[in-house]
Amino acid sequence: MADDIDWDSLTFSMTPTDFMYMTTIQGDEPWKPGQIIPFGPIQMSPAAGVLNYGQGLFEGMKVFRTSKERIVFFRPEENARRMQRGADRLKIPPVPESIFIDAVEQVVSANQKFIPPVGRGAMYVRPLLMGSGPVLGVAPAPSYTFLVYVTPVGPYFKGGVQAIELLISDVHHRAAPGGSGGVKAIGNYAPGMKPSKEAKAQGFAEIIYLDAKTHTYIEEVGAANYFCIKDNVLYTPELTGTILPGITRDSTIQLARSMGYTVIETKVSVEFALAADEAFCCGTAAVISPIGSITHGDVKSVYGDGTPGSVTQLLYTELTNIQKELSEDPFSWLHELPSHV
Repeated sequence: MADDIDWDSLTFSMTPTDFMYMTTIQGDEPWKPGQIIPFGPIQMSPAAGVLNYGQGLFEGMKVFRTSKERIVFFRPEENARRMQRGADRLKIPPVPESIFIDAVEQVVSANQKFIPPVGRGAMYVRPLLMGSGPVLGVAPAPSYTFLVYVTPVGPYFKGGVQAIELLISDVHHRAAPGGSGGVKAIGNYAPGMKPSKEAKAQGFAEIIYLDAKTHTYIEEVGAANYFCIKDNVLYTPELTGTILPGITRDSTIQLARSMGYTVIETKVSVEFALAADEAFCCGTAAVISPIGSITHGDVKSVYGDGTPGSVTQLLYTELTNIQKELSEDPFSWLHELPSHV
């Protein structure tokens, strides 16, 4: 129950809520609006396409109570469009943006009491799109399910933004050219659990993946996008199909440019990254997470004194202030929850 939640003890983890949204179609028939149902297990054939062949996608976004006493989503239209691109790649009928937005609005509205108070967390929204019908043989499923659930989450950083230590992997790769690395397919994430756990066992917060072709260029940090700063210029790996086009990544680029910074999307070599002045990674969970050091083999590069750099801290503050409506939103990123839902 929401009344029993200690908002100050919330972490970024799963807390069950009351309701979820679900709709199912057969084959390539048009998507129809679904319905709100109690949160809980769903019935699915053991031969479901998503269980046997990984034909599924997910999204993640946040909803905030703001300083202006509004409930807002952060750029949900971009999540809808990214899921459509992923659906096309995995041969799933794309969910129209109108149905996607209506679904997330309905679920958040039904679970409003689980949205943390201003500044004490957010509601995390998880849309799922999957081949739910039974299929034997590698082929598109005969039916598909679009499902949305939510959970309250606490601030990613307790007690302020903290710099993390990362390890570059020369063994594991997240994605290869021509694969599905550029979409949020469920199968992209399980292979990262082993290298991530191994890095954490060595005292690192996460792994950094290099490109699978030359083993020379930085691609992603675990499940987050990478940036580094040299002489007040921001550099981030270009989107080549092996890197997820993160919505926080795009927001950071737009925000930094609006503040007068130059942002260059290019191939970022390990050598260049280790010589940078600052570095950070970004994603929905942490927003912007400063990197204190990167280790590659016997080489360890520490940025500044190992604490968040000034540009990184400024970008984090400005982006989170927009989300909380402590600053103006010149980009029209915030999507208010309609009162009639």
